[in-house]
Amino acid sequence: MTSGLLPSSGAQAPIDIDALARMASALFSALPGEQLRTAGVQAPINMAPAGSPLASPSGLGPSVPGTPIPQGQVPGTNLIPASPTAHASLAHRAPALLPHATAGNGLPDKLVSELPAYEPRFGSGVLGVPEAVGAGAPLPATAGTPSPFYFVSNSFGHPSAGALSVEAPAGVISSEPKFYFVDSAPHASSAPLARSDAHPPFDVNAIRRDFPILQERVNGRQIVWFDNAATTQKPQAVIDRLSYFYAHENSNIHRAAHELAARATDAYEGAREKVRAFLHAPDVNEVIFVRGTTEAINLVAKSWGGQHVGEGDEIIVSHLEHHANIVPWQQLAAAKGAKLRVIPVDDSGQVLLDEYAKLLNDRTKIVAVTQVSNALGTVVPVKTIVEMAHRAGAVALVDGAQSVSHMRVDVQDIGADFFVFSGHKLFGPTGIGVLWGKRERLEDMPPWQGGGNMIADVTFEKTVYQPIPNKFEAGTGNIADAVGLGAAIDYINRIGIENIGRYEHDLLAYATHQLKPIPGVRLVGTAADKASVLSFVLDGYSTEEVGKALNEEGIAVRTGHHCAQPILRRMGLEATVRPSLAFYNTCEEVDRLIAVVQRLALARQRRS
Repeated sequence: MTSGLLPSSGAQAPIDIDALARMASALFSALPGEQLRTAGVQAPINMAPAGSPLASPSGLGPSVPGTPIPQGQVPGTNLIPASPTAHASLAHRAPALLPHATAGNGLPDKLVSELPAYEPRFGSGVLGVPEAVGAGAPLPATAGTPSPFYFVSNSFGHPSAGALSVEAPAGVISSEPKFYFVDSAPHASSAPLARSDAHPPFDVNAIRRDFPILQERVNGRQIVWFDNAATTQKPQAVIDRLSYFYAHENSNIHRAAHELAARATDAYEGAREKVRAFLHAPDVNEVIFVRGTTEAINLVAKSWGGQHVGEGDEIIVSHLEHHANIVPWQQLAAAKGAKLRVIPVDDSGQVLLDEYAKLLNDRTKIVAVTQVSNALGTVVPVKTIVEMAHRAGAVALVDGAQSVSHMRVDVQDIGADFFVFSGHKLFGPTGIGVLWGKRERLEDMPPWQGGGNMIADVTFEKTVYQPIPNKFEAGTGNIADAVGLGAAIDYINRIGIENIGRYEHDLLAYATHQLKPIPGVRLVGTAADKASVLSFVLDGYSTEEVGKALNEEGIAVRTGHHCAQPILRRMGLEATVRPSLAFYNTCEEVDRLIAVVQRLALARQRRS
């Protein structure tokens, strides 16, 4: 029994926290749905798997058939908070532990338990009462200040790094506490915002409920989204923010005297400030909104490159680059009579810094490299590459399209002159991206498009341009999606990018550990430092055949050359199968992929 102290008329009496939790849950489950929504909480929902002994614990029955499913939650489930003593109560059930494919808690088999996905949120509110999930939920009066750190149990679906290498005894749940530090910031906007304390530190099941598309079914099976390097899915907080903008703020920005223009301008410029803080840039005016990474690189190549690169000059890229960081530089080199040079990579897919040093010379004008390879997942030492470029007198651009969703980015620490990324890779909308550049570089560059918004004065004789950032944002911009990108950044910040990176690292290690031993599998990209990309090929099958087999099981992966043909050809291939992971993926989903690949490999062995 867990007991606490309750002051009453100067006396203290022990109370049973478990009983209090059950009473609170029963009380809230009895309230009508509208009252719950007004209170900012959700009716208890049982996340225990069907048929589990925990599906209907003593004192709380199963959900009533026909009860409406709250938006953003998994259909057919009814969340019942676990008691604080749940770990101990399961000790006698070790022989009956379910495989995580059934339990659905995202854990490797050796760590699985029958614990429900939801755990009490000790930082605020009454124990046992689920807090509202997603955007727009008002803070309950009982909510306290989130703790700067918290303990995470294995029941939250976080695969322990240690568990991947050390076999735990069957049925034993690690009691070793894990803790992470939380980033949280107050937000005063009246627009819908995800709760700053809407999740335990890292509960993958709670996070998954924030992404409504993860409830979709493909070929009769719940979708597994392993195509995150192509685009990420959007949390309800972003969807709601876009809807709110169009319902309450929609207007063109700047200049107009009316209220909606002021609201839209505030939202748009507020998003710019969120990007600045996310990148740790020194000046909000250095943040330029563009359509995406491709447009950002083209802007730099056409504007800065057109002014500073001449005949006989040299441009350096790496062998890892996406076509978007190759083609604009090829076009510039062809137009100016310059030369494109390439940093080679080793067999693991990591750049060779010694060879890079040999390429640098006084003709080098710009070095443009990716921070994370979209085809291999290699994490490139961009800070070192930038320092070496600067020592040679060159400017440096870093493509962060594949890095911003996996790791903390600090443009001042990296030291690059330009940093670019796309919103849709960061759980934000498509059609919005960012070019960050050092002020002195941007002020030295001519506009690359002309039109409205970017001018201060126009006559038929001459045009005076606005200062940065406006001189690079001609015409009506993608206002709503810039605001949506700001909401995505808010969401990521509330979870904590370091928490995301740790979880994804362990998930990638688990997936690699499971996929590598399958007969006929060749992993492509085996650098020591990788982000969440797991490219492979399977003997006896084309990549399209593997992709089709996975799709039949509801698993979405990318197949083909991934707009990175040079690096795949360096590896002797024209295409790979590319599962790419995000923080809402689980080990159970990895196992679904592994089962398909194993089945294909076995079928090939039987044929041969």
